[in-house]
Amino acid sequence: LRVCAAAHSADGRRRLAQATGVHEAAVTVAGLLSGAQGPGRDADGALALDLLVVLDAPQLDVESAAMLVESLPDGARLVLSGDPAVLWSAGPGRVFADLVAARCCPLVVSRTPDPGPLGELTSGIAIGELNQVEAPGKEVVLVPVRDAAEAIHRTVQLVADSVPRAIGVPAEQTQVITPGHGGAAGTRVLNAALKERLNPGPGRFGGFDPGDLVAHVPAPGRVTLGRVVRADAEGLHLECDGAPVLVRRERVEREVRHAWALTAHQAAGLRRPAAVVVLPGDAAQTLTRPWVYTAFSRGERHLSVVQGVEQALPRAVAERLPKDRTTRLRTLLRPQVPSAAS
Repeated sequence: LRVCAAAHSADGRRRLAQATGVHEAAVTVAGLLSGAQGPGRDADGALALDLLVVLDAPQLDVESAAMLVESLPDGARLVLSGDPAVLWSAGPGRVFADLVAARCCPLVVSRTPDPGPLGELTSGIAIGELNQVEAPGKEVVLVPVRDAAEAIHRTVQLVADSVPRAIGVPAEQTQVITPGHGGAAGTRVLNAALKERLNPGPGRFGGFDPGDLVAHVPAPGRVTLGRVVRADAEGLHLECDGAPVLVRRERVEREVRHAWALTAHQAAGLRRPAAVVVLPGDAAQTLTRPWVYTAFSRGERHLSVVQGVEQALPRAVAERLPKDRTTRLRTLLRPQVPSAAS
């Protein structure tokens, strides 16, 4: 069989290649659709595939999902894999959830949780319970703070000092996650504080310097992490997923952000050895169970929670589901169930 596996992010692609050992068959969804990665297309314009497996499928919006389905040749098989508890796609729709709800195709459910204290914590969150877990190896650490200024100070301290020293995870492998870009402890403020500590510089090119950790966002929902290599008259030169990327001067402000701190939507397709989730007091009303689940499950070995929302956190996990999205896909798929079953 001609087989390919696609992940939502470059980080997911790397993890997929490491897990399977088949690097040439691991691609990103964007890379597969653009032709930059994967098997290419046959004479009819369809992907030269017999089987396509898509990981992180909840991140597929309707446009990307439609393009994938339309690109497959007749007779090909499509397998969608993903965790239904994570945040929906940044773009419109909720394709994976609608497919599961419509039951128009075979469904295989795996209920094997991640191991250890982190797996126990996130498994509870998925069903609405924020449990205290035993973490003898400091896998989970709660850091209460009084205000945003203390939250920023403790976050920088954790990333630059505490997590490397106690857990053995260097700063560049620790992902900070916070609810939004704005606010007193949003990504803009946190990234400025982290840059000052981890890669200080004048920021001569739109606030960026060589060595800065950045997120390249060429389109909504498409986030590739990388580093700034240099800047010149052409624009900002990045290295993303091992490949050079040039962002023209006029597009830098729109497409490039510092990435020591991300939102949970930006981090949905990423996993890092350690994660620091920052919940300032002004974030209490924005928290939902999927947001908490997504943010808390980004760390593979360690999670620190810088917490200023007090009882709003367990209430969000227990009671606050996201506002439902209006979509017709489930209704359109349901008439297919009898024919699929037969």
